[in-house]
Amino acid sequence: MTESLDATDWAILAELQQDGRIPFTELARRVNLSPSATTERVRRLEATGVITGYRAEIHLERTGHAVLAVVRLKYPGPGTRHEPLRRLLAERPEILECLRTTGDDCYVLKVATTSMSHLEQVVDELAQFGSTTTNLVLSRPLPFRGPQAAARAE
Repeated sequence: MTESLDATDWAILAELQQDGRIPFTELARRVNLSPSATTERVRRLEATGVITGYRAEIHLERTGHAVLAVVRLKYPGPGTRHEPLRRLLAERPEILECLRTTGDDCYVLKVATTSMSHLEQVVDELAQFGSTTTNLVLSRPLPFRGPQAAARAE
């Protein structure tokens, strides 16, 4: 579908990434469309899978999860079954995100915990699957943002 995204679609996506709860009337005003045309476009973006969902951004420290870390996991090698790790990922709410990557590390995980000892418990569980490297996050100068129209590869 990426070929068929026009400038208005990208404008809608940019606005929804900033505020997924924006009323359609305000979204329509910001992208210079009628509310009905805007609603139709958003529904099409949802139906085609460009928009896959909406979520709330959570302030981790205010929920008691003041320790944010990036954990890199190197899996033992070829032929290793990944299902047990995937089960752990699904069971541990502290693991916020997991990326399967190329290079020396097989997985990169974003983990939020309530304390250093809590982080240690999570890392110890992950270590049963291979060697880990953990980095503490000091700040987030650029929080998550989705792709923008200018960032597309032509």
